[in-house]
Amino acid sequence: MFANLSRGLLSLYDYLVVYLGLLWLGILCLVYSVLAIPIYLLLPEAWGRKIGRIAIMLMFRVFLFSLVLSRRCHFDLAALDTLRDESSLIIAPNHPSLLDAVLIISRLPNVACVLKTELMNNIFLGAGARLAGYIRSEPLRKMILLSRQNLSSGSHLLLFPEGTRTVTCPVNPLKASISLIAHQSHAAVQTVLIETDTRYLSKGWTLFRKPPLPIHFRIRLGKRFDTPGSKQDFMTKLDYYFAHELVCGSPFYRTGGLHSVIPPANV
Repeated sequence: MFANLSRGLLSLYDYLVVYLGLLWLGILCLVYSVLAIPIYLLLPEAWGRKIGRIAIMLMFRVFLFSLVLSRRCHFDLAALDTLRDESSLIIAPNHPSLLDAVLIISRLPNVACVLKTELMNNIFLGAGARLAGYIRSEPLRKMILLSRQNLSSGSHLLLFPEGTRTVTCPVNPLKASISLIAHQSHAAVQTVLIETDTRYLSKGWTLFRKPPLPIHFRIRLGKRFDTPGSKQDFMTKLDYYFAHELVCGSPFYRTGGLHSVIPPANV
């Protein structure tokens, strides 16, 4: 009887963690978006971009810290801290869930993130993203130009090479835009490996579907690729590296613990 009661209370608590967490993130984003509009209109672009990026970092950090306090969500993101004082890097992670950008941006104060157009137009994210100087993924030519400009100014560029969340084991086919940007901007590509034991917010996972808790995310830095010479050769090497490292290179995978989650197409 007491065991059933404990399980029921824990299940109720998990629902509260998930849904109150989503509500809290929505409130944070909406408040920031409202504040971002006058800042965007009144401040010079460079100052607004700096303030916007730091504000988003702090907002995401507060959100993740709130989840950690629940003791049902665990995030190991310390590896990203070594990148804080470096500049002009393309940060290239795999993309198992919608939380991936939140995890990375929460640790880095000067990131230009390439976002899908629908996110740039989102009421919760749009105004803040424009203030921070985030980049629309389309049209492609303009995205590449703005990415080059941000890298030349010393920013990090957060670009998911898969283009969307992972649906094909172990990674989706990579987009050649990362090679074009790296080649034209003479920037190195720092791979980032996101490992998790949950399919929460993976491709096809509805926003309000509760995952089994606890959940764990770990980020580790992968290989850093120098500015590519041959773009085709670079893409082949990058694709092989992600495929090999996510399956064979993860100590969590080898010990049967955490792994890079590849959601099935029918989730």
